[in-house]
Amino acid sequence: MARKYGKHGPREDVYDEPDSEEEASPPPDCWLCGRPCGETVVWHHPVPKSRGGRDTVPMHPICQNMVITTFTNSELQRYGLDGGLLRLDPRIEKFVAWVSNKEPDFNAALGKKAKR
Repeated sequence: MARKYGKHGPREDVYDEPDSEEEASPPPDCWLCGRPCGETVVWHHPVPKSRGGRDTVPMHPICQNMVITTFTNSELQRYGLDGGLLRLDPRIEKFVAWVSNKEPDFNAALGKKAKR
């Protein structure tokens, strides 16, 4: 069985928290809506891994859920890394307008993926 820590216990330097807020970097902006991310940041593959995607982008969980429930993997592969093309879709445009005044950690159920 593998050890959780080395022979001499956990490394203190790995588990140290930043001393002040100046050392902590600001949260990244969401790839879809452009708002700063909150406590929870989802690293999403704009081009699905099943379609050869390797790059990841930061997103809010609610924004990722919207992308997943709105588009198929084939559509996401065609759009690629360009979030601007996704925002041209009327469903995404309406969603971004709605979520723009919500707090960064806002989350809500969006429904199920539509069958095509």
